[in-house]
Amino acid sequence: MLSRGALRAHLLAARLAGPVATSRERSLRSYRLFAARDPRATLGLDPERGWSERDLIRLMADRCGVSGDPAHVSGQDVIDPERTLSGLDAFAGRLAAVAERCGSVLFGTGHPHRLLGFYASLADALSAAGCLVLTPAQGRCVDITTRFGVRTHTIDYVRGVAMVREPGACEPGSATGVHTHSPLPVRAALEGVAESGDPLPELVVGDHGWVCGAGQLGFETIGLADTDDPALFVGEAEGYVSVVVPLDDAVRSDYYQPLTRYVLNRACLSQ
Repeated sequence: MLSRGALRAHLLAARLAGPVATSRERSLRSYRLFAARDPRATLGLDPERGWSERDLIRLMADRCGVSGDPAHVSGQDVIDPERTLSGLDAFAGRLAAVAERCGSVLFGTGHPHRLLGFYASLADALSAAGCLVLTPAQGRCVDITTRFGVRTHTIDYVRGVAMVREPGACEPGSATGVHTHSPLPVRAALEGVAESGDPLPELVVGDHGWVCGAGQLGFETIGLADTDDPALFVGEAEGYVSVVVPLDDAVRSDYYQPLTRYVLNRACLSQ
């Protein structure tokens, strides 16, 4: 069992929290884009209220622990490890609730290189607990706008976790996928569930557009988000997203393993 204190020390040592690699400049750019309702920052969320850049700075200071000073415009962002720990506790609570009723769950990530192992271990544990881990729309094509133009991607699953990859880039089932913020993959996946006759997910777990896209459609969602992902925290503030865990979402994949153990223990699920 990993204690809260030990995990806090790990968060700081691995720079998952505390001073993180995400720059203040990058975060502020995301806040400006979100305030302008740019889809690159809204990630499929359609907020109910208008959010100015200053509103978002205040929100992110409250939810993540970043500086709330608008005059602070450079340097590295900071995430309060206590907020990360509290988020992980709430995250584990939602997993425990769905496991108790053997519900259906959909996992998806826009960070397959970093977060696949974290989600896959949770999917394995929920499946062992009797939950239905959904894998809809396998191989379905999705056209996603990238900085290189519109590119066709396909939905694939590795150990029950959805991701997108460029067709022909690698063998299906391999762990190499594409980094994306788009909500289009989760929309396609949810359409696939409806077409298959399987029960709709009682919980969607992931990041980026997987969380915001599903939350906007009324599904319960929980996820991870960095300081430059204000959409998830706005979604949480407006009730579209149940839980967001603030942390750096792009460190080495093995640095998330202690978080996996902590969450599974808190949710009373076996690894």
